[in-house]
Amino acid sequence: MSSAALKRVFCMSLGCSKNTADSEKIAGTLSDYGFEMVGDAGSADIAIVNTCGFIRSAVEENIAAILDLAELKKGGRLKLVGVVGCLVARYGDELKLGMPEVDFWAGCDDIGSILESAGARGARVTGSVLRKRLPGDVSHVRYLKISDGCDNACSYCTIPAIKGSMRSRPTEDIVREAEVLAEDGAAEICLVAQDLTAYGRDAGLHGGLVALLDALESSLPRDMWLRLLYLQPSGVNRALLERVAGGRQVLPYLDIPIQHAAPGVLKRMNRDGDPRKLAGIFRTARSIRPDFALRTTCMVGFPGETRSDFAALLRFVEEICPDRMGAFAFSPEEGAAASDMPRQVSERVKKSRLCRLMSLQEDVSLARQNLFVGRELDVILDSVGGGGVAEGRSFREAHDVDGVVDVMGLPEEISPGRKIRAVMTGASEHDMEARFLVFPPVGALTCS
Repeated sequence: MSSAALKRVFCMSLGCSKNTADSEKIAGTLSDYGFEMVGDAGSADIAIVNTCGFIRSAVEENIAAILDLAELKKGGRLKLVGVVGCLVARYGDELKLGMPEVDFWAGCDDIGSILESAGARGARVTGSVLRKRLPGDVSHVRYLKISDGCDNACSYCTIPAIKGSMRSRPTEDIVREAEVLAEDGAAEICLVAQDLTAYGRDAGLHGGLVALLDALESSLPRDMWLRLLYLQPSGVNRALLERVAGGRQVLPYLDIPIQHAAPGVLKRMNRDGDPRKLAGIFRTARSIRPDFALRTTCMVGFPGETRSDFAALLRFVEEICPDRMGAFAFSPEEGAAASDMPRQVSERVKKSRLCRLMSLQEDVSLARQNLFVGRELDVILDSVGGGGVAEGRSFREAHDVDGVVDVMGLPEEISPGRKIRAVMTGASEHDMEARFLVFPPVGALTCS
C-alpha cells in the first residue's frame, strides 16, 4: 500500500459511456493502490475529471467543471486537480498554458502517470482487470469498451484526430473483463466503441464482432443482457442481424446512426451515399424479427442541406420507422472538414428543421410503442419506489438513452437490477406502462 493510502479521490466522468468505462478503470487502479473513491468533490483530497472534447458545447461544459473544481482547490478543500481524457488529447497544450491551477494532465490510458501524479510513487501498472464503479452510479448496468479510435473519416467528426486509428482489444481480455463485471453484480453489459462493427478489422479478422458475441455468450451467466451500442451502417450485414436477432443473451436492439438520407448530404459527410442500402438494413432487420428494436441518429443543418434534402430525410424516417432517434443540429467543429464547407445553414433553419424531425419521430415512436401494448416482456428494474411502483426497461430501451417502463403492482422488498416479467398496459411517445406478472426462474433467459 502506498503512502497515499488515506487520500480520497473524486472522479468526475463527463461525456459518453466509453468515458464511463475508462473512469472505472482509473478508479479501480487507484483503489488497488489504497486510494478511497468518494462521490463528493468537497470531501476529497484529489479531483480527477475525465473529459469529453467531441463538440463545442461539451468542451465548454468540461472547462466550466474544471474551473469549479479549481475554485474548491483555491478555497483549500482540494489538494490536487487532474484532467484526463479527450479534452487533453484535443486541446492539451493550450489548456496547460491557460489553466495553471490544474496540477496534472494525462490520457485515460496513461494510468502510470495518473498514479504518480496522485502520489503513488513507484507504482507498477499490471495487466489485470481493475474496474470500480463510481460512487452514485447504478451497479447493474455496466459499459464494456471493445476497441478505441476510429478509421472512418466523417467530415463533421473530430474523433479520429482525438482518439487515433481504430485499435481492437484482444477477445480474451474483453471476455475476462465481462466476467469481472458479472461477478461485480452487472445484470446488463453494454458493448461500446466508436464503431462496434469494425471490431477485429485492424487485426485482419472478418466477422470479428460475431465471434466476440459467441465468446461472450459462452462465458457469461445465461440471464445476462448484452446490448450493442453504436454500429456504423456500412458494417451491418445480414449475418450480424441474424446473429443478434437469434442471440441467447444478446438483446435484439441495435443503435445504427444513419445521420442523413439525402445522397448529396451523405457524400459531403463522407459516408455511404446510398439511402437504399441504409433502408435495406432496417427492412432486413424487421424481416428477420418484426419487433427488432432499432435506434438511429440524424443530423440536420449540415452545410449545403436544402429543403429537398431535408424532405428526403423526413420521408426516409417515415419509411424505416426507427423505434428511437437521437437528433441534433450540425455544429462546426474546429479541425473538422465540414466546418469550412460553403453554404452553412443558419441557426434559425437548423432549429426549425430539428423541431420538425423530432415531431415526426414522436409520431413514429408512438406507433411502434403501441405495437407492444398487451404484450408480455421481461423488464430490468432500474429504480424502485414505494407502493409497488418501479421504473425499468425492456430489451427496447437502453439505459440513460431511451425511454423507460413504469411498472405497477410489484411485491415489496425488491431491489434494482432484478428482472421481472410484466405485461405492457399503455404507451406514450417515449415511455411504456406495465403491470407486474411474475419473476422469471433464476438463470432463465430474459430478453424478450
